[in-house]
Amino acid sequence: MALSITKVAGRFLRVPSGQTVLKVNMSGTPFILSKGRKVFLTAAGVLTTGALGVAYALNESVKAQDLVLHAAEYPWPHNGIINSIDMASARRGYQVYKQVCSACHSLKYAAYRELVGTILTENEAKVEASEIQVQDGPDDEGKMFMRPGKLADYFPSPYPNEEAARAANNGAYPPDLTYITLARHGGEDYVFSLLTGYTDAPAGIHLQEGQNFNPYFPGGAIGMAQVLYNDSIQYEDGTPATASQLAKDVTTFLKWCAEPEHDTRKRLWIKCTMTLGLITLGVWYWKRHVWTSIKSRKIIFREPRKE
Repeated sequence: MALSITKVAGRFLRVPSGQTVLKVNMSGTPFILSKGRKVFLTAAGVLTTGALGVAYALNESVKAQDLVLHAAEYPWPHNGIINSIDMASARRGYQVYKQVCSACHSLKYAAYRELVGTILTENEAKVEASEIQVQDGPDDEGKMFMRPGKLADYFPSPYPNEEAARAANNGAYPPDLTYITLARHGGEDYVFSLLTGYTDAPAGIHLQEGQNFNPYFPGGAIGMAQVLYNDSIQYEDGTPATASQLAKDVTTFLKWCAEPEHDTRKRLWIKCTMTLGLITLGVWYWKRHVWTSIKSRKIIFREPRKE
């Protein structure tokens, strides 16, 4: 075995090549670590660090971070790659919004014209729009005036401004619901769970006046009271109006409000996929047709004749 000279503590010590000197005793004798010991200690260190990391992660995972319950995942019919929104459910959801939610929440980014051909017919949408009053003008005299709504108008807000909304709801500001399924973590699952998740506050939780307990809302204390109850409204198509059915329908409607192009986008994706698939097959066949005479050609090299 080859030997190397190492100077330790002022003395020359002979240490075999490939080994490491960890320390030197008071007597000057080095403690030599072999290659096998180094591998063993490295593996032990890695395993110990990993075990400590797993133990820490498991310990942190069972700690309560906040009074927030994550919404479960529900099998929404429109979640598939080629599945469309249930327009019958969305139509019922519009009825729920109009009779229950519109008293506090706005849909200021949705227009009545978007209801045509999806949620309502054109005549129904015109009737719905004509029920509101919209400020327009100026007229010939330079004055503003009120007129019945048109299909081009957007859904009105129940409050003139944010301050009026907070004053009417004990300081809480009801958010606009146009993009609520995109703005909240969990999307439709969160909205449905929030609407159906009202319960009594657990021991030790003190709510202020006008607050309600909902574990799906951050902090648990929410200013909106439970608004959906069994048979609170009557559906036009005769569907049983249970609380969960009401929540499911209005959530579907809000999903449509956030993405009115949802079905059109998926239909376009299907058309593009089928078209590109046919084009790919055609290009592949044409490539084989063009190159078949070349790839099937056999070239033989012969040695020149010797004279």
